[in-house]
Amino acid sequence: MNRIAKLLVLVLALGVGGCITVFPKTKPAQLYRFDGPHNETSSSIGTGPKVGVLRAAGTFTAAAAGDRILTVTGSEVAYLAQSRWAQQADTLFNEALVSTFNAGPGPARLIARGEPAKADYTLRLDVQRFEAAYDHGPRAAPEVRIEVHLVLIRNSDRALVRDETLSFAQRARGNRVSSIVTAFNQAVGETLTKVVADTNTSLQTP
Repeated sequence: MNRIAKLLVLVLALGVGGCITVFPKTKPAQLYRFDGPHNETSSSIGTGPKVGVLRAAGTFTAAAAGDRILTVTGSEVAYLAQSRWAQQADTLFNEALVSTFNAGPGPARLIARGEPAKADYTLRLDVQRFEAAYDHGPRAAPEVRIEVHLVLIRNSDRALVRDETLSFAQRARGNRVSSIVTAFNQAVGETLTKVVADTNTSLQTP
C-alpha cells in the first residue's frame, strides 16, 4: 500500500471514529412538580389591613431538598428512578408557601428577606420530613409524610407566639409515580393551609 492509500485509510478511520460515542443511551427523567392548595378564586383574599410576616431562613431535610423524589423503606432510603422534581423540592415548597399566603383571606402578608417592608412578626419553618414511606412493602402504595416545625415570633418584644410541629400523611392511590406525586401535592396543600391558618390565628390572638 503506497503512502497516499495509507493516508486515505487513516482519514476514513478518523471520520468513522468521530461518529462513535462512549456514553450509553439513558432514558430521560420525567419531571414533576407540586404547587400546594388550589384556591378556587382570588376573591376570597381579605381586603383589611395586612400584617407583615418575615420569612426567616429555615431548613429543609437534606436528603429530600434536591430534585430527586425521596422514598423510605424501613431504615433504607432511595430515590424514584427516572423521576425528578422540575426544580429542587425546597424551591417548589417555598414557591407554594408564598402562593398560599398571597391567596389566603387572613391578615398575614409574607415578606421575603431584604424586601423593603415592615415585618411585625418572623416566621421560621423547618421541613424535617418530606418523603414517600413504603410502610406496607415495596409493591404497595406508599404513604407521603411531611413534618414541619413552625416558630412564630413577635418582633416588637421578641416574644414566642407559636411553636409547634405539624405532621401530615397522605396515602398514594397506587404504587405509580403519578399517584405518588399527587399524594405529595395533596400533603403539601394540607401542610401549607395549616401553616397559613395557624399564622393568621396567632396574629389575631392577643
